[in-house]
Amino acid sequence: MSQSSEVRGKVVRNTGAHYIVETEHGYEISCRVKGNFRIRGIRTTNPVAVGDIVTVDFRGNAGDVSECASWITAIEPRRNYIIRRASNLSKESHIIAANIDLAVLVVTLVHPVTSTTFIDRFLATAEAYNVPAMLVINKTDLLTDPDDEALLQAVTYLYTSIGYPVVQVSARTGQGMDALRKSLAGKVSLLSGNSGVGKSTIINALVPDAGVRTAAISEAHDQGTHTTTFSELYHLPGGADAGEIIDTPGIRGFGTIDFDRYEVAHYFPEIFKTGADCRFSNCTHTHEPGCAVLRAVENSLIAQSRYASYLSILDDDASAAEKYRKPF
Repeated sequence: MSQSSEVRGKVVRNTGAHYIVETEHGYEISCRVKGNFRIRGIRTTNPVAVGDIVTVDFRGNAGDVSECASWITAIEPRRNYIIRRASNLSKESHIIAANIDLAVLVVTLVHPVTSTTFIDRFLATAEAYNVPAMLVINKTDLLTDPDDEALLQAVTYLYTSIGYPVVQVSARTGQGMDALRKSLAGKVSLLSGNSGVGKSTIINALVPDAGVRTAAISEAHDQGTHTTTFSELYHLPGGADAGEIIDTPGIRGFGTIDFDRYEVAHYFPEIFKTGADCRFSNCTHTHEPGCAVLRAVENSLIAQSRYASYLSILDDDASAAEKYRKPF
């Protein structure tokens, strides 16, 4: 006999048509979302995100939680989330994940090359939504000549000097994976990155039974294909306190949304710190006399790439995510 009851749980998978909610007792329930969620709060393409804590009106047979007409009826307040512009032609936003302890951006310096602007937009968004962030530089096994090694160390130094942890790994060989596991332990971590950076390979190494599909890089365009279609949460091996990772579809551009131009500098730690010495308190660090940031850029105390990323966000529009995609 069909039963109806109220259940609390965490959204662990988005399948497009349905959300999978893991209850406090470890069961999974397939749910739909009430349409009125779409008119509450911020305009988003997804009213519910992986990581959300929700209340479910469970309607099904006892012990049968896989296929039922259950509905998500409430979302608990999020302590944080990561969000980006939904598409280059949209003014709507897309919540990548909610209630996370760490935002991990997987990047590569070759095959494909992750642009510094993409990195900086992701990090700035994490700063804006109060999510600690780190970089994982994957495919280090492909960096075989001295110039590659110099680039690896330069990128690592750039972001560690700002304050972001950087882990160098090769998911294919296993190099650096122990250090990554240690960084993820006990946390709910979002893994994001461009298509083709090896995020799925990393997840398969961290969670051997995940079975995330991988694909080869296009030789013609040196880009990956989208092997992850929807976001999904995985439990790291080792018990309840081992940590969780949220896999997300690969993205090509990271469009910011709703940034106040006078607050963008707050999301670049080195620019914000240097800006305290500007002549004007509302300095945009673009043309004003007595700008300490412009002086620091000229003296190579702030990286040109970081300053260019800052300017790209100031000039953000619906096509900015593609307009500013440039390699290292």
